[in-house]
Amino acid sequence: MPSDLEIAQGATLRPMTEVGALLGLDADELEPFGRHAAKVELSALHESTTRGRYVVVTAVTPTPLGEGKTTTTVGLTEGCGLAGLRATAVLRQPSLGPVFGIKGGAAGAGLAQVVPMEAMNLHLTGDFHAVTAAHNLLAAMVDNHLQHGNALGIEPHSITWGRVLDMNDRALRNIVVGLGGRLDGVPRQSRFDITAASEVMTILSLSASIGDLRARLGRIVVGFDRDGQPVTAEDLHAAGAMAVLLKDALRPNLLQTLEGQPALIHCGPFGNIATGNSSILADRLGLQRSDIVITEAGFGADLGFERFVNVKCRTSGLTPDAAVVVVTVRALKVHSGRFTVSAGKPLSPEMLEESPGDVAAGLANLAHHLDIVAAAGVPAVVAINAFPDDHPSEHAVIERFAHQRGVRVAITRHVAEGGVGAQDLVREVLAATQEGSHLRYTYDLEDALEVKLRKLATLVYGAADVELTPAAAADLKRFTALGYGSLPVLVAKTHLSTTATPSDRGAPTGWTLPIREVRLAAGAGYVYALAGQMQTMPGLGAHPAAERMDLTPQGRIVGLF
Repeated sequence: MPSDLEIAQGATLRPMTEVGALLGLDADELEPFGRHAAKVELSALHESTTRGRYVVVTAVTPTPLGEGKTTTTVGLTEGCGLAGLRATAVLRQPSLGPVFGIKGGAAGAGLAQVVPMEAMNLHLTGDFHAVTAAHNLLAAMVDNHLQHGNALGIEPHSITWGRVLDMNDRALRNIVVGLGGRLDGVPRQSRFDITAASEVMTILSLSASIGDLRARLGRIVVGFDRDGQPVTAEDLHAAGAMAVLLKDALRPNLLQTLEGQPALIHCGPFGNIATGNSSILADRLGLQRSDIVITEAGFGADLGFERFVNVKCRTSGLTPDAAVVVVTVRALKVHSGRFTVSAGKPLSPEMLEESPGDVAAGLANLAHHLDIVAAAGVPAVVAINAFPDDHPSEHAVIERFAHQRGVRVAITRHVAEGGVGAQDLVREVLAATQEGSHLRYTYDLEDALEVKLRKLATLVYGAADVELTPAAAADLKRFTALGYGSLPVLVAKTHLSTTATPSDRGAPTGWTLPIREVRLAAGAGYVYALAGQMQTMPGLGAHPAAERMDLTPQGRIVGLF
């Protein structure tokens, strides 16, 4: 089979006016970026009393190779199109860090891709660069304020607003700025995060309008003054200029699937650090103009889906009609505890042998994620993402387990067959959307911050308790005293386990969630806790994906996966 890039480069794409017409968009509601991408004008959003069906795609705890949420989102969209529905995929824009790091591209795979694949995985319409610029403008204005007399009385050691870069670079996790002479700034310790972890990125994804974006930017807290009061981007007179930089980035990007369905690609907050979901604006646009919208939530149900419910749906007021839980034979064999998978290395021959017992031994992880979806009151469908090396007996184990739980299940072969291979999944998803969804949140906003944190740990992750460092406990107390106690809580933790330890497999119970630090994201509208050794700036592996990429003399990209 040709590589993903070769398939994408060989595709015949529809003109963007045709793709836009599938969403009922006029030509003047699209701003072309090249021949096969466009920005959608915000004027295309309108009030509507009806909406399409709303489906969110999540998964079991993934291996480092990923289990196919994006391919399933795209394949399901293609399959719905073949079934005669006006279907739209809504996805996050990939971060350059993972593209050049371990994961490679994130436009899908095989015959279930968003195209043009190179544009989606690289700069697209420049939204990530706008987020980086807006974030770093605020950082520059913080240091500039210190340099010119510090009229707001900012305590330098309290500054929490670092800088961002859309690349994996562990050397920038801890830095010192302001070194040199008197005119070079005030020396202090700071940090770089990856752009996808920026609060600005999450603000962009949660904003309902230009006015909402502007207000949220103004509420960003950069640090505290000598009296312990928060200092905001509005106080620094930076929010207006940040909004100027983000004006175009607030508009969703329109691309297409390999089979010509619309794909709205917008925002890219990390799933293990931030909210892990694409924008509310893109979802609303699709829902107003499609029969069905399929959107993806990052990583497993313990991360992206939890934030989809507790943050995104809480903010948007939208309720999903169904959730697809993607599972692979490979992932369940890993969760049996008998095998390991490493990015960039082939699977062991033993792992490829027919072994229904190994699949059964990993079912606890699938059960855990189905429990999370069920607790949220959303009908679930298990999507078995079939690989060529799978065995029918291994698929049968998963099917029997789903049936025993009363959950719909389908084997899907969209990567090899496109929309045709997703027809069984289409039927089950459409049936699930008719069952009725009764969305329930994990916690109430009136709960204390620590109570919210404990509910996430015990009800979503399966922990028995939470252990706070003295600094984390003090952070929770301070944020509550400052009036932020009613905000939602996120936990930045590993995506490779339901616990805070990446090497844990299955669905452990009885463990304690260690929280080392708590940070405030007042503009985005939440508080987030850092668990275990979770880093907000990833590093590159020994052999990053960048080593395989190149440009031919003819200008053709090779090695992008």
